[in-house]
Formats: sequence, structure tokens, C-alpha cells
Amino acid sequence: MADAMQFDLVSPERRLASVEAKAVQIPGADGDLTAMPDHAPMITTLRPGVLRVEAVSGEVTEYVVTGGFADVSGTATTVLAERALPKGEVTTEIMDGLIAEAREAHAKSTDTEVHGVVDAAAKLLADMEALKGHINA
Repeated sequence: MADAMQFDLVSPERRLASVEAKAVQIPGADGDLTAMPDHAPMITTLRPGVLRVEAVSGEVTEYVVTGGFADVSGTATTVLAERALPKGEVTTEIMDGLIAEAREAHAKSTDTEVHGVVDAAAKLLADMEALKGHINA
């Protein structure tokens, strides 16, 4: 069994991390999961949440992600996030702005007749509000 895997976290704005990791805790849309070296290959969507990376050095870093995808293989985990910030940089103002965007998307979705859009927007809003409570921003 390998002791490490390559981990990369990228958002449209920047690359946030590229490290050798022992474990990555991922807020998956269908449930949280931990990717470790030799993990079975998979791709999952992300929900808003905290992504936690344990580097080989022992350093633990947390990032707030708003959505995106994670590609897990036995030797690497790559997260392509819609938005991502180091947890320490997330302020109340940032979280309130993200919640306001989700609330606006939910309000707009109620005007459409597309099946599932309202539910998805409501879930996004609920996840954002839960995330704010979780990180105490």
C-alpha cells in the first residue's frame, strides 16, 4: 500500500494546493468521503462544505468549497472547485454573500417550470446556511 498520493485543489481563480497527502476528506454531494492512497477510482460531485487535507508532513489544511468535482484514483486526488478558499480566509461577509447568491438563485428558480431546478436551488441554499454554521463565520 502506498503511503501518499498527489493532491491538487484548483478553482477558476487559482491553484490552492498541490501536496503529497495521506488523506483528503471530501464533502461529496451524496455524502462525505475520505480519499486515501490506493483508493478505488471514482468521480464525485461536491456540495458546499469543508475539504480537509492531511499532508504527509502531518500538516492539516482546510478549505471551504462551494461545489465542483473530485477525481480520485489510487495515486492522486484532484478537486476542481467552483469556488474555494482557505478556511481561515472565510469571513462572515463572504459567507453572507454566498448565501445571498444562493437565496437569489432559489428565488429565480421558483419562476421556472424546469423539474428539479427548485429542489436543487433549495438544497444549495440549505447547504450554504449549514456551512456557515459549521465554520462559525
